[in-house]
Amino acid sequence: MPPETRNPATAGAAQDVIHDIGYRHFDGPRLGRAYARRSLFSQSLRGAYGLGRSAKSKVLPMLLFAVMCLPAGIMVAVAVFTKMHDLPVAYTRYAIFLQAVIGLYLAAQAPQSVSRDLRFKTVPLYFSRPIERVDYVVAKFAAMAGALFILTAAPLLILYIGALLAKMDFVDQTRGLAQGLVSVALLSLLFAGVGLLISALTPRRGFGVAAVIAALTIPYAAVSAVQGIAAVQGQEGVVGWLALFSPVTLIDSVQATFLGGTASFPDEVQPSTAAGLVALLVTLAAVAGSYALLMRRYRKAGL
Repeated sequence: MPPETRNPATAGAAQDVIHDIGYRHFDGPRLGRAYARRSLFSQSLRGAYGLGRSAKSKVLPMLLFAVMCLPAGIMVAVAVFTKMHDLPVAYTRYAIFLQAVIGLYLAAQAPQSVSRDLRFKTVPLYFSRPIERVDYVVAKFAAMAGALFILTAAPLLILYIGALLAKMDFVDQTRGLAQGLVSVALLSLLFAGVGLLISALTPRRGFGVAAVIAALTIPYAAVSAVQGIAAVQGQEGVVGWLALFSPVTLIDSVQATFLGGTASFPDEVQPSTAAGLVALLVTLAAVAGSYALLMRRYRKAGL
């Protein structure tokens, strides 16, 4: 407690006194870093869908979630009533077709997850608790990847249930679902790393939103255009290698090579095994690199 106020005239006679005003010592459980990390993960994951926030904050993420699931619901209805033998879209290609919705969701929620902490200087408050830099980065990364996985896996489950209701082959559909879940898991990790890294560079949410959209759309448009030119000129072997320069085409190349899918490249050109293997390695390196750069970004608590 603070000392008594000193009177300059009697400073020599004054003594410091500690006053006991009745505060009790905390004698409950100290939950430590693991609990703090889980709490930050839970809070960030809930916040990605507006849970625990204002009603206005729930509108966009829930709307985008509904938009992701609506085509799957329509496909299921058509498959059941027309007794189709196969789904109109493979599990591994569904997220590629709806990449624009995923990009909008990431652009809206990644800055919300980290930019506000930078803007309002709350990062030092996190680090004042029994939590370290690695806990903050892991919790935020896992929460964003988890939110994206929920967004992309939910429609696949709808497709799977609809396929079973339509009495399609159980083994084929289960294998397709497993391949699709692996594909969207890789996509979620890659997109989460890219979105969080860009968002952590600026405390302004608007700049973060624009930068994330640009990072996803500009490379994809450029790669698609160059792939189209290469395909027209008969350079099919180059098409697969060009996929290394865009997050979307990276995942498309991986799922076409290793997960039984087909790539959405111009003229239905498919990547070679070598190009697909390199795409997988680049994807994993990008995920690890974005995590390492996030750790470097938060190397100081006083951001």
